Order: sequence, then C-alpha cells, then structure tokens
Amino acid sequence: MTGKVLVILLALCAISAGLSMYYLQVYGYYFEVEPRPGQDVTLVPQGGDRAEVIAYEGFQAIDADSSPIRYRACFTTPLDLDALSAAYTPVENPEPLTAPAWFDCYDTGQIDEALKSGRARAYLGAKNVHYGVDRIVAVTEDGRGYAWHVLNNCGQKAYDGTVIGEECPPRPEN
Repeated sequence: MTGKVLVILLALCAISAGLSMYYLQVYGYYFEVEPRPGQDVTLVPQGGDRAEVIAYEGFQAIDADSSPIRYRACFTTPLDLDALSAAYTPVENPEPLTAPAWFDCYDTGQIDEALKSGRARAYLGAKNVHYGVDRIVAVTEDGRGYAWHVLNNCGQKAYDGTVIGEECPPRPEN
C-alpha cells in the first residue's frame, strides 16, 4: 500500500512540475509591450548607425525579462517594399523566431515563407537593443510588418563563451 501511495505522489509531482514548466515557457514570463506612439518601429538607414522611426499603425508586441530574444511585434505600414529597400539596411537570410501560439498576429511559418518567396523583405530595425542583440523588422508586400530580436556576432560570442575580441564593445557590468 505504501508503494502505491509513493508512486501516485511521485506521478503527481512529475505532472505538476511538467505543467508548471510548460506554463512558464509559454505564458509565464511574457508581458505585453506598452505601445509608444511614434517610437515603436524603427529601421537603420543604409550607411547609418542610428535607427529612424517609420510610419506604422496597429502596433502590438510581447517581450520577456527572462531573455533578450523573446521580443515579437506586429504592425502595419503604408510604405512599400521598394521604398524601404532603397532607404534601409537589408538583412541577409533572416530567420524569424517562433512566438507563443497565443500571440495570434505573429505566425512564424507564414513570415518565413513570405521571406523565402520574396513577398516580404527583412531590414535591420535597431543595433544592440540589448548587449549583442539586434532587432530585425520584416515587411510584406501588403504592408504587414513583424519584428523580433536575434543575437548579433558579439552576442553569439558573449553567450557561447568565445573570447569577444576588440571589434565588440565591452559587455556592460550587471
């Protein structure tokens, strides 16, 4: 009898731990980003370092304090792809990161397919929004836009333990 109770107790603990981990990964750490009109969507001009705000509306985003690359955003813009491509820094081979299923406006599969087919183009949204993390902004032909964060070269080196080198700025102290 004691063995059965112990097995049931262990099974309940395992199920509880699994459900807790699932909740924390999918819902727990995320929060909605408060829109800042006229500041939320930026792109880096070709040959420039400072990001510029572009025209947008319908902005919604999520982020998490647990990781600098959990940021995801959606918006619409009246700007066309040719005008954006002529003025802003393109990103080669962008790979959109997944978002939780409950963040409906951001569908990683559709974004990736649009980028690969040429119906969307990706641009550098901002450099070093966090140490070693850049913001990528993708815009489709019909004006839907998406943003996410990726590790840049300095970030990849910093987080995998490789010596950072002189080309990267010093890592901020915590």
